[in-house]
This record gives sequence, structure tokens and C-alpha cells, in this order.
Amino acid sequence: MQIMITDSSLVRTRVLHLRRWQVAVGALVLAGTLMAISGLAYHFLFITAARQGWPLATQLVKAMVRDELAQQERVMRENLDAIALRVGEMQAKLVQLEALGERVTGMAGVKTDDLKALQPARGKAGQGGPFVPLTRPTAAQLAETLDQMDERADIGGDLFTLVESRLFETRLQAALVPSSHPVEGRVGSGFGFRIDPINGRAALHTGLDFPSDVGTPILAAAGGMVVVSEKHAAYGNMIEIDHGNQLITRYAHTSKLLVKVGQMVKRGQKIAEVGTTGRSTGPHLHFEVLLAGVQQNPTRFLSGKVTSPTMVADGTLARARARVSKRRSAADKPSIARSASSLSSPEASIAGGGATLMPTSEPAAAPQPVAAPVSQPPPQSTPEPKAAPAPNTGGSAEPSL
Repeated sequence: MQIMITDSSLVRTRVLHLRRWQVAVGALVLAGTLMAISGLAYHFLFITAARQGWPLATQLVKAMVRDELAQQERVMRENLDAIALRVGEMQAKLVQLEALGERVTGMAGVKTDDLKALQPARGKAGQGGPFVPLTRPTAAQLAETLDQMDERADIGGDLFTLVESRLFETRLQAALVPSSHPVEGRVGSGFGFRIDPINGRAALHTGLDFPSDVGTPILAAAGGMVVVSEKHAAYGNMIEIDHGNQLITRYAHTSKLLVKVGQMVKRGQKIAEVGTTGRSTGPHLHFEVLLAGVQQNPTRFLSGKVTSPTMVADGTLARARARVSKRRSAADKPSIARSASSLSSPEASIAGGGATLMPTSEPAAAPQPVAAPVSQPPPQSTPEPKAAPAPNTGGSAEPSL
């Protein structure tokens, strides 16, 4: 690039040779200088106008501030709307979880009255105050909503903790309830009254008999600890397993004992083999379930109707109450009959509209109690003392329980 410089008389002329980079640097320096001068001038004039309160400058400043604030508010509103949307979704999920928690706690048998007292009042609870319409939630409202959700989440966590503990307890009790059949096959003799197969007399059968071949595996009906593994005079080779909660299962007339006292067994574990030892007429398993030392009907346990020992206790108490009420009603019937017979006696007469007893000429004798007819029970034979029978030797059969 060439630049020619001449004087006024055009006599002398000078030529400057500039390269491209020199021209670019010069242009940049010139532009920077102009921008700096313009900025200083604008800043000086703007500050001066603002200080002196020039109308044009004041309006310009207000417009700039309004635009900046409007942009910031728009960004904040967008963020608040997004947060409010997320809070609404979380509230909907929390409501679903609360409904699920109430159903689960009801199924688990957990009482939530104490925890419900901590929850905020809902539904038709008393509320009020002036109506202040809002187009969008404020930050304070969102913070309050989040605090309430956090409180409800804590209560829900406590509920599910209770449910977990109750379900664990239920599963543990169910694992210790003898609900598995100890021997495969049908029941030969059920629980209750029957004719004794040895002496032919009426007797109470305190368990279930499972006829099977000698050597058939006998399995534990539930997990527990072996407390008895010995030979008994009547039960023969016998095993007792303690399942906790005063619940014990008894396995009698076995041919071989495979567990020892103090040993822990699992549900379905082989503990013995079917035999015909003790008071037995043939190879079978005599299975009993005892609760607090009292024989229960094993069918209720094996059929799954009993899932915990407390159910047996509740059922026993209800049956005892029913028997007591029946006895009371039966005791009231003879007294009613005696009252009716006394009113129909010849000494009773109607005087003055009321029934009065007229004394006889003979001195009144002491009233004799009227004996109500009582049905005589069938004669029962006195039970013979149990003697320890000789062990089963050879092919001789011994009586069964």
C-alpha cells in the first residue's frame, strides 16, 4: 500500500510504503481510540445527567432497570413454575404412597392411631381466612409445601418401619407354626373321641395317626429345637420339638430316632422313621401339637387355619366363654320351672286381683327342694392304671395311642 504526501505547491511529494499488517494495526488502534473516547464521553454525560436529574437520562435509566428486572423476574417465574410442577408430582406420588401404606398397615395389623395424631388435619377439619387469589405460587409457599411433604414422608417412613417389623414377626411366627405334614399320606385316625383299638372302650385320641410303612421318613412340621428324644412306655420312640411360644410337636411310635436333645432342626428336615414301638397296633406315626402343655387339634395347624399360637389361645378362650354361657342358661331353666309349679299349687288363690298363698290348717312343713330330673350319664369304667408294656419284640403288635 502506497500513500503519497505532497505540499501545497505540489513541488515536493513523498511516498510512504505501508504493508498490510501495518495498515491493520493502525486501523485497530484508531478504532480503539475512538471507542474509548466515545465511552468516556457517554459515561461522563450519563453520570452528569443522572446526578442533575435530566428527564431524558432518568427515563433511559428507568427503562434499562425495568428491562433488566423484568428479565430476571421472568427467569425466576420460569424456575418457580418448574419447581411447582415437580412439587405437584411429588405430592401426587406421596398421596399414593400414603394410601398404599394405610392398606399395607391394615393387612399387617398395625395400629396407626398414635401416628395419625401427628399428621396434619385434613378433610373436613376447620379452616378459614380471607380469600387471596394467586396466579403462581410464591417461594415461601413452595418452602412451606416442601416442609409439609417432608413431615408426611417422615410419618410414612415410621409407618413402613412398623409394617416391616410386624411382617417380620408374622413371618417368624409362621415359620415356627407346624403347618407341614410330617409324613406323606392320609390320616388314619383323627383327633377326638374314638373307640380304643386295644381295649374297645371310649377314649380321647390326642393327635393324628398317619399309617405308613416301617422306615418311612418323618419330617419336622416346623423349625425348632429338639427337647425330647427318648423311649416312652406308651409313645415308644418319641421326639418332641419346641417351636417357641409354648408350642410343641410330638412324634411317637418311631422306629429310629435321628436327632438329639438340643439340636436345632428346620422345617421338612428328616428327624425319625415310622415304626410301631410303644402302645401301637401297627406301623404308623402318632403326631400331636401341644400349646402350653395341652393337646390341640393338629388338623387346624396342618390345614393352615392357624398361623400363630395367639390364634389358638383366642379360639380356646372364645369356646370357653361359649360353654360358660351355655351352662348358665341351662342352670336358669330349672329355677323357672320351679317358679311355675309353685304358682300352680292348690294353696295359691286369687284375692283382690293378686295371687296370694293361703295357709293350710296343718302346720307348714319346711319346703323340700324340688329335684329337677337329671339324665343319668352312661356308666363309665374307671381307667386302669397304665403299666409300662414290654418292648415290641419279634412280630408281636402293641397297642397304639
